[in-house]
Amino acid sequence: MVLIGSVGRGSVAARHGIESGDVLISLNGNEIRDVLDYRFYLCQTVLDMRLSRAGKEYSVRLKKGEYDDIGLEFETYLMDKKHSCANNCVFCFIDQMPAGLRNTLYFKDDDSRLSFLQGNYITMTNLGDRDIDRMISMHLSPINISVHTTNPELRVQMLRNKNAGKSLDYMRRLYEAGIKMNCQIVLCRGINDGEELTRTMHDLASMYPQVDSVSVVPCGMTKFRDGLYHIDPFSADESAAVVRQVEDFAAKCRDYYGESIFYCGDEFYLEAGLDIPQGEYYGEYSQIENGVGMIASMRDEFHAAMDGGTGDERTRDISIATGALAYDFISGLTDEIKSRFGNINIQVYKIENDFFGRTVTVSGLVTGVDLAAQLSGKHLGDTLYIPASMLRHGGDLFLCGMSIDELADELGVSIVTVENDGYDFYEKITGGNNG
Repeated sequence: MVLIGSVGRGSVAARHGIESGDVLISLNGNEIRDVLDYRFYLCQTVLDMRLSRAGKEYSVRLKKGEYDDIGLEFETYLMDKKHSCANNCVFCFIDQMPAGLRNTLYFKDDDSRLSFLQGNYITMTNLGDRDIDRMISMHLSPINISVHTTNPELRVQMLRNKNAGKSLDYMRRLYEAGIKMNCQIVLCRGINDGEELTRTMHDLASMYPQVDSVSVVPCGMTKFRDGLYHIDPFSADESAAVVRQVEDFAAKCRDYYGESIFYCGDEFYLEAGLDIPQGEYYGEYSQIENGVGMIASMRDEFHAAMDGGTGDERTRDISIATGALAYDFISGLTDEIKSRFGNINIQVYKIENDFFGRTVTVSGLVTGVDLAAQLSGKHLGDTLYIPASMLRHGGDLFLCGMSIDELADELGVSIVTVENDGYDFYEKITGGNNG
């Protein structure tokens, strides 16, 4: 049963007398618990609805197009509370956050519904047989799963949850039901790497094609790890070894299955000082949101924009701020722009992460505090461009809580965000169009 927050004026639901504050009990005899139930059963063209108002039940029968909405809005997007994480992972990034940030930043999400609806990764440790049955009956696909290891005992240790090993059995059920899965391995030095990584890759490859892609990304570590499980970062040589191990296994998968399946995150390549593979290596970029192939995609988009684009003929004096990891890449793109457009002066600034610690090098975790401190007094030109990934909470706040307007006022410069997209980068930096 879910509470109806509002009813659209003139909607099908309104015409049938449904009101805000009513409770939706069932659709065509199917209990409604959350957004998945509602959206799944709403696709039927004839709806027999059971509702209640002030404790009294009533029925509504209506007809609609298969994909038509009926005008109901609910108090929350999920029509239910988010499911929190039941684990205490040794590598959890949220446990490494400093005190005093927004409360929402400390919420540990592990919600299977958001895996399907928004692409979030889940560990499955808070699921039961009924949840898996529903995924299968609704054929919810794809599901994004944080695996980390297929060794049940090791997974229990890493997630510090007694059900972490048993929940791996759910993957086999999803595989047998034909549910597509994208998987993630957060690699921790000396824990689930080496032979354990090889074992995990073998086990996941055996579930191809349902296991469609697997990302291998390094554990993120901040300076706030006092009292937490000790994990050392990967060195440059160790990062290179991980890349070789994953690429060698992916090559065997290509020979056997016709697909690589396994991909290292860009961080491993950059930390190792290795060239990022060409775009075709990543296929459909199924793991790009995990930082896999993001640079290759942006590089290809940028060069496509350069090939057919034009620039603004006005003299431009601008600056770009980026994280330490992407600094060389962004500098390379701006060098290409300056070599073609002599009227554009660009300063690129590398922002070290003092807020979380300098072991954190990705642009998405750069804060307004560090931008303000490190760009103060620097030549920023008429406009400062920053990656949109630095902002959270509706696109106007940094993780530290500073707003983009506050940063602009402090630095005395107009600030424009740029998406992780080569076309957007080209268009905004050149002031032209990408053809």
